[in-house]
Amino acid sequence: MARDEPSVRAGVTPELLLQAYVQGIFPMSDGAGEEDIFWVDPRLRGILPLDGFHLSRSLRRRIRATPFEITFDQDFAGVLGGCADREETWINPVIADLYLRLHERGVAHSIEVHEEGALVGGVYGVTLGGAFFGESMFSVRRDASKIALVYLIDRLRENGFTLFDTQFVTDHLVTLGAIEIPRDEYRTRLSSALLRRVRFDASAPIPSPDHLLQRMTQTS
Repeated sequence: MARDEPSVRAGVTPELLLQAYVQGIFPMSDGAGEEDIFWVDPRLRGILPLDGFHLSRSLRRRIRATPFEITFDQDFAGVLGGCADREETWINPVIADLYLRLHERGVAHSIEVHEEGALVGGVYGVTLGGAFFGESMFSVRRDASKIALVYLIDRLRENGFTLFDTQFVTDHLVTLGAIEIPRDEYRTRLSSALLRRVRFDASAPIPSPDHLLQRMTQTS
């Protein structure tokens, strides 16, 4: 992990943040109570191949059987807050404010999972060209974040995206097909994805579980 000197809030703008993504770097902080952020440029980068997503039988059953409601861009602040609501988090007020401002510009997006009207999971990230930069996810119900990822992957495929950047890999993401690639390879894929003229369509209809699983099976 490459880390520069911390940047204070006054030195970071949404424009600078987007420029950082184009260069292959992203921000983090040392904790919710810290005012500074730092830039990260991993030697090995985590990605979730859009044509290599692993959809297990148990997850298929959960999608069919669990009465979750899926929405896009309906509660970005709620998803952001859910991702930050943990004992150790890199989402400090500076970072939260930056992503809220990117969402207002239509560049940052959220996927929400509801159960009986309550937000129980979700994912948020940033889109540029044909790249989706996944920032964080949360879940307070079993498999809620995994189900959010399935619907997100489907939306990215349908909209013509080619890169899903997870920054790092975790055991959770590996079970879904995430891999690590060298920094140079990541930047090559990023450059290609940024040239694509695609749009993340948050207003498109949500597919039914059966339709979703059919599409995922056809393209996996």
